Amino acid sequence: MTGSHRRILVVEDDPETAGQLVEQLTTSGYQVDLASNGSEALNRGGGSDYAVITIDRMLPDIDGLTIMRQLRDDGVAAPFLIISALGEVDDRVRGLRAGGDDYLVKPFSFMELLARLEALGRRSDTIAKETILRVGDLAIDLISRTASRHGKEIQLLPKEFQLLEYLVRNEARVVSRAMLLQHVWDLHFDPSTNIIDVYVGRLRRKVDDQQAYPLIHTVRGVGYCLRAPS
Repeated sequence: MTGSHRRILVVEDDPETAGQLVEQLTTSGYQVDLASNGSEALNRGGGSDYAVITIDRMLPDIDGLTIMRQLRDDGVAAPFLIISALGEVDDRVRGLRAGGDDYLVKPFSFMELLARLEALGRRSDTIAKETILRVGDLAIDLISRTASRHGKEIQLLPKEFQLLEYLVRNEARVVSRAMLLQHVWDLHFDPSTNIIDVYVGRLRRKVDDQQAYPLIHTVRGVGYCLRAPS
C-alpha cells in the first residue's frame, strides 16, 4: 500500500491494545484512525476511504459483526480484518461469513498483523476497483449499493440489494433456499418461513417486470438462478 492507501481504521475498545496498535502501525508508516466503540466505528467507517479496517468482535455497544454488515450495506468496500480473542473454528467461520476478509486471533505477533494488512491492502487496491457487476442489461454498483437495468435505476431496500448481489455473484448457478438463508440472512437452519419466497418475489417484480427478458428464474424443488439469455 502506498500514499492514501496506507490509511487504516482500527476499531478496538481496550485502551491498552488500541494504544499499542496505533503506535506500532504509525511507526510502520500507516495513517491510523481509532474508533473505541461501535457507534464511532460506523461514523468513521462510513465517512472515509480506508485501505483496511481492523475490527474487534466484542465491543461495548454494537458487536463487530453487526458493524461490518452495516458498513457493507452503506457501501463500504474496504477489507475487514477481524482481530478477536474468540478463536474457535466456529468463531472464525462466523466472522468470515459475516463479511470479514481475514481473521487474526489474540494474542498475535505484530509482524503477522503487518503481513496480513499488506495482503489485504493489495487486495483493496485491485478488487475495490471492480465495483460494478453486470449480467445482461443489469448492473449493480457495490459502492453506491444501487442497481439498474438498461440504465434505469431500480429502487431496492438494503436486504433486497444483498439478495440481488448474491444472485449476481452466483450468475448462472442454481442457489438453494438454504444457501440464501445462510449467506444473505446469516441463518444456518430452516426456520420454516416463506421469507425467501417473499423477498425473491419482491425482487423479481422490481428487476424483471416490464423488461425485455427475465433474469431471475425459479428452479422447482431446488431454488433460484439469475441468468441472462445466451
